[in-house]
Amino acid sequence: MQMQELIKQRKEKGYAIAQTQQIKEKNGVWIVPSQTNPRQAYEVVLNLTGATCTCKDYEERGIKCKHYWSVQYTLTKTVRNGLVTETITKRVSYPQSWKQYDASQTQQQDLYMKLLSGLCATIPEPMPKVTGRPALPLRDMVFTSALKVYSTFSLRRFMCDVREANSRGYIERIPHFSMVSYYMEKPEMTEILKDLILMSAMPLRSVETSFSIDASGISPARFSRWIDKKYGRVRDRKIWYKVHLVNGNATHIVTSVEVTSQHIHDTLMLEQLTAETHQNFNMQELSADKGYLSDANLNHLNRLGVASYIPFRSNTIADNGKKSQVWRNAYNYFAMQQPAFLEHYHQRSNVETVFHMIKSKFGDSVRSKSEIACINEILLKVLSHNICVLISEMFELGIKPEFLGA
Repeated sequence: MQMQELIKQRKEKGYAIAQTQQIKEKNGVWIVPSQTNPRQAYEVVLNLTGATCTCKDYEERGIKCKHYWSVQYTLTKTVRNGLVTETITKRVSYPQSWKQYDASQTQQQDLYMKLLSGLCATIPEPMPKVTGRPALPLRDMVFTSALKVYSTFSLRRFMCDVREANSRGYIERIPHFSMVSYYMEKPEMTEILKDLILMSAMPLRSVETSFSIDASGISPARFSRWIDKKYGRVRDRKIWYKVHLVNGNATHIVTSVEVTSQHIHDTLMLEQLTAETHQNFNMQELSADKGYLSDANLNHLNRLGVASYIPFRSNTIADNGKKSQVWRNAYNYFAMQQPAFLEHYHQRSNVETVFHMIKSKFGDSVRSKSEIACINEILLKVLSHNICVLISEMFELGIKPEFLGA
């Protein structure tokens, strides 16, 4: 009870300072004048875990002092007056190493088949059938399915690539083109492809510490486009699928992915995807748009030790007593440390780049008919994207994936 009374007194004194003193912010530091000495001032710095102050009260007790509460009341007043700046996206250009880029692009198809073969070699083969026609090797069918999506050709026209892969020893037998679509409809392919996507990202685990998350739609037919559904240009005639993914900001590698129906909201997928990425990567920060903002998501990232950079909505109530302390700390950092926040938040544009890379290279729609086949085809697009990223980084960073072989 005594502690609650002390906190109440500090809040009241902080409110008095906010009403009578001029509190200024400079380079992320809030200058709070002393109540007793007009020539003295204290520095309050807000961060994602709370705040620090240079006063003796904070240094001795490590608790929120009256100067912190004065900044809190100043922030509340600023928000109510509508003075908090809005987040804006800035355009940043990056240099391109053209020599390495040219080498990776001119050798991409050869290296794609070699890397894909190494990945497929890790797939365990099921027990052979006792009776009936022998089944095709599962590794071969995953390989040919991925090669089909990579080529963007129809089932019949990509058979030239299949024969080339067989001549190089990447597959044991040349299947009939109809068998590729047959295997893509198998439910067990889904988990296999997710495992391969994760495995293809692991060679870059020492590079990636900053990540982004988002979702985008892929249509099951050319006449039913995701962009039309998003902006309401035409009436949608078919369902579309949502691709939720987490990617590394340094290389654009996809570290976790889930394909759902169009009705699953983005924010519901954050916990699963970030937990999978955090398990395999040194995940230090995550950038996301306002669609992922929730108290539960912020607390989940805080438990993982991941710094979250998610902007708040313009109608957010600063002194919302129903929210957790993690939520309030994140809001204080967003509102009062805008330049520092935006420097990290602008990394979110990398996830838009990832979706552009996948759709522009492998198509923004799927050709499969059944739901399972559509999901597997989308996962094959992501897998092909990861392999292409790996090929680029083999020339840029000089890495050599373990599954590449000799």
